[in-house]
Amino acid sequence: MRLLLVEDDNHVAAALSAVLARHGFDVTHARNGEEALQALVPEGPGFGVVLLDLGLPDQDGYEVCGKIRKRTSTPVIMVTARSDVRSRIHGLNLGADDYVVKPYDTGELLARIHAVSRRTVHEDTTGSTEVALRLGPVHIELPTRQVTVDGSVVQLTRKEFDLLALLAQRPGVVFRREQIISEVWRTSWEGTGRTLEVHVASLRAKLRMPALIETVRGVGYRLVAPAA
Repeated sequence: MRLLLVEDDNHVAAALSAVLARHGFDVTHARNGEEALQALVPEGPGFGVVLLDLGLPDQDGYEVCGKIRKRTSTPVIMVTARSDVRSRIHGLNLGADDYVVKPYDTGELLARIHAVSRRTVHEDTTGSTEVALRLGPVHIELPTRQVTVDGSVVQLTRKEFDLLALLAQRPGVVFRREQIISEVWRTSWEGTGRTLEVHVASLRAKLRMPALIETVRGVGYRLVAPAA
């Protein structure tokens, strides 16, 4: 996923960009509001998420958020040291999709990024009968919840399909175990880790593609898109 990071502190931006890159993000860094708005022109590269720090040197971050929302529907996550409820409500009213208060946990930030991007994908595809994900020989029909490999239907349980669809929407991106449990099973990590491992093993066996879902030791899983 392409991500626009709007942050005036070069040291903070470099550290965060390195973390995001390790989790599969292609990060573009804008140092102020004007650079951010220039990066979001229609003919520019599309972004999956904008991570917007409110403490910018040239413009008020809230003002930048309003301008972003007028020109694109790209999800915006505000990052700020302002923790009061009024500030959060103001940001959400301007069109922000989420709000992260400094200091934040990197795992939480990654989960929020994935959450807003998935909500956008869902909203964009609701009601469509043509939405599908193609990963080499694997074809995933989201509306009908059908999966085929080389044209042959693969029977998956509900949770197996949800797990595959989650990983397939962001090929190459590492999903933390805690995040997968939260999104697919709608519960916390405790006591559910073994269930996740079983479902991953079952998917690998049913799809007959053991290398499709890669285990990232100590972190989680990612889907490795096969060759067409």
